Amino acid sequence: MIPRRRFLQAAAASAAATTIPALATGPAHATATATATASGREPEGTITDLGPASVTSPLGNAEFVGDVLHLGSRGLAPNVVGAWDLAQDKVTAHFEIPTGVGIWAMCKVGTDVYVGTHSRSDLYRIDTLTGTTTKVAQYPDPYIWTMAASPDGKVYMGMSQPGRVVEYDPATGASRDLGQPAPGEAYVRSIQADDTHVYAGVGSNAHLVAIDRRTGEKRELLPAEVADRDWVSSMSISGTHVAGGMNSLAELLVLEKANPAAYKIVKATAPGEKYIVSVLIHDGWVYFAGRPSGTFYRYRIEDGTYEVLGVPFPEAQTVRILEHGGRIYGVQEPGIFVYDPATGVIDYVSHVQKGFRAAPEEPMSVHSDGRRVYVGGKGGCDLHDLATGQVTRLPIPGEPKTIMTAGHTTYLGVYTQAALYSHRAGDPEAKLLLRTGHNQDRPKDLCHDKLTGLIVMSTQPEPGHRNGALDVYDPRTGRLDTYRPVVERQTVFSLTARLGTVYLGTSTQEGLGSPPVTSTARLAAFDLRTREVKWEVEPVTGASSVTSLKHTTLALYGITGDGVLFEFDPRGREVTRTLKVCERGGDLVLAGRNAYTSDENAVYKIDLVAFTSRRLVEGLASDWFGGGSRLAIDPSRKALYGLKGRNLIRIAL
Repeated sequence: MIPRRRFLQAAAASAAATTIPALATGPAHATATATATASGREPEGTITDLGPASVTSPLGNAEFVGDVLHLGSRGLAPNVVGAWDLAQDKVTAHFEIPTGVGIWAMCKVGTDVYVGTHSRSDLYRIDTLTGTTTKVAQYPDPYIWTMAASPDGKVYMGMSQPGRVVEYDPATGASRDLGQPAPGEAYVRSIQADDTHVYAGVGSNAHLVAIDRRTGEKRELLPAEVADRDWVSSMSISGTHVAGGMNSLAELLVLEKANPAAYKIVKATAPGEKYIVSVLIHDGWVYFAGRPSGTFYRYRIEDGTYEVLGVPFPEAQTVRILEHGGRIYGVQEPGIFVYDPATGVIDYVSHVQKGFRAAPEEPMSVHSDGRRVYVGGKGGCDLHDLATGQVTRLPIPGEPKTIMTAGHTTYLGVYTQAALYSHRAGDPEAKLLLRTGHNQDRPKDLCHDKLTGLIVMSTQPEPGHRNGALDVYDPRTGRLDTYRPVVERQTVFSLTARLGTVYLGTSTQEGLGSPPVTSTARLAAFDLRTREVKWEVEPVTGASSVTSLKHTTLALYGITGDGVLFEFDPRGREVTRTLKVCERGGDLVLAGRNAYTSDENAVYKIDLVAFTSRRLVEGLASDWFGGGSRLAIDPSRKALYGLKGRNLIRIAL
């Protein structure tokens, strides 16, 4: 009797023998000449540059100085602050911010604009009188989430992780650590300051804390009625009141500074509303914006009048609300809405049409349906037509994290709200199919089971929450079934489906900001007919994640977050072979007897029979959002799609 491990290897070799052309040998290379082979195919490893992968101009924050609205970008290289002069009605200058992956925090002190970056926490000052930009401080925290100036010109920053407050004094250049408003919590997501106190909104377990600027004494202001909420994620103050936007029930908290026991809770009323993403107190009103609907509201503090003002841009996130010249400006990723309280009219402005710089962003996903390549980023996808080279934009309110085609329909898993969209070639828009709910926000993977016809999506919980979920969607009926937890105290990161069974590769990370409570990622089998987990194993001891999972007729293949490939026999439920491919695992794709994966700098070709790997191309320096790497294979199995820098490339197979 042939041992099963040898049988898997022999079967793979036999199946590949008549379908896979001879492979090129020799040293790895980053590019190859475009000399045609005798068969007319490009040499293996030939790179074709298809241009910028995703070009966009998402906004992260803004600040007025006089009649000029300074708009900060996210995800560009470099990021910029564009100065939209309202008098000239155009962007008259750009100030480059050379570090960090985005601008989430801005405030002003006099005529200076301060900018805080994330994924490098650097603080910049833009002198709007001279046009000079200077980095004035840097911090070890991953993120400067939020920033505000006090009346006497100090700058206060809310940091993560951990969630702490830092004061910067422009007069001396000194920084002072005010500590964690809520020890153990990872995020300070909103901040304001007056003459005596700093007010910090905290998550992922909600707190609203007043910090005495002189003594550092901290006092909790959040009423017990809402102490079980997730976040105080946005904030504004006046001389008498604090207004905070809370997640995940879309509530506005308004309380008196002098008497925090005197408070009101206002529920945003748009169907499905979960977040209050931006708040402004002005002229006795609290203006606030919700998500996912994109609805704009206001509440009058004096008498409790509540109004729904409209939906300036459906489902868009409002990152900042400002007042200038009696009008209210709402800054969103795709543009700016302007509300006139005197007339009730809401106008919408494209900052790009006003001259704001659009540039290649850090993409989040890549997928090919054979005729076009989808590249997901902020606010949608760039669609690259492979025949014509034309690039069009598919707008989607959110960030497509994972993409898959089944038949003539492409499915996109979108952050936030763990939403699932569908798109058919030629349609100008994608169609919203569902939002997962169940405190989930980040889609991780998609797969299609041909036997049952079901679409399966895995999701990660919101920051601070436990247990990822598995969504089973029937495109014939529109029915959605959500299973949470699937693998207890873990998130399902990767999926592959065969004959009514979905195989799940997990991560020990639950919601962001929550320390893992399990030590090793798992491999599990979920039966789509009984809707039960049939078995779980730990394929690689100590691995924190299985980032990608694929199957053949006889075996499963997965790669871990630290680049270990494993072969798994689903019948014997055992790992048959392992191979260290790279230092950081990414996507895994299969083509006959070969598999391919990538890290930031190289694409690796894996011989599944010999179980060896080599670099197919290198020198890519791919610039994906959040680091790591993504890789897609053409349905023809003749090409891979990935990044070189921020450009989309085709790699011949």
